[in-house]
This record gives sequence, C-alpha cells and structure tokens, in this order.
Amino acid sequence: MAYEYDRFEREDRGGSFLMGLLAGTVLGAGLGMLFAPKSGSQLRSQIGNTISDQTTRLKDAADSTYQQASDKVSQMVDRGRDAYDRARSSVGSLASSATTGTSGTTGTSGTTGTHGA
Repeated sequence: MAYEYDRFEREDRGGSFLMGLLAGTVLGAGLGMLFAPKSGSQLRSQIGNTISDQTTRLKDAADSTYQQASDKVSQMVDRGRDAYDRARSSVGSLASSATTGTSGTTGTSGTTGTHGA
C-alpha cells in the first residue's frame, strides 16, 4: 500500500512541474506582449531593416576586401612576369654568346712578337 502511495506522489510531482512550466510559459508570453514597446508588424519591420542594413554593410566590406586582394594579386603577377622576362632574356643572351664563341671579352690571335733566334 505504501508503494502505491509513493508512486502516486512521484507522478504528481512530475505533473505539477509540467503544469508550472506551461503556466510560466503562457504568463511570460502574455506579459511580453503586454509590455512590448512596439507592435509585431513594427518590430518585424525594424528587424528586417536592421538585417538589410547589416547585409549591405557586409557586402560592401566584402567587395572592398575582394578588390584589394585582386589588386595585390595583379601586382604580384606583374612582378613575377617582369622577373621571368628579365631572367629569360639574361639566360637567352648567355646562351647565344656561348654558341657564337664570344664570352664578352676579346681575345687576340697570332704569335707574340719574338722572331726566331
């Protein structure tokens, strides 16, 4: 008999907790609507405008960052292309001087000025 009483008491506690939770939720929602500074449509409009403004600012910041990054990459590509062209021209001039036999210094041919003894 004591077992049934304990079981009933435990079930009652769970039910009262849920009823209190439900009552608190309804009471909180009612008080929130009662003391809200703006109507629902005004509040939704304000939230929409705020989100729209933040989205616009975020888009502008992203566009600016993208443009800066794009400019820097273009500058780096131009520098790389210039360095490649300089290296290619210097290697090309070295290769052409090696095939013609000139190394940039002039040599003399013939004998040195002593006649037979």
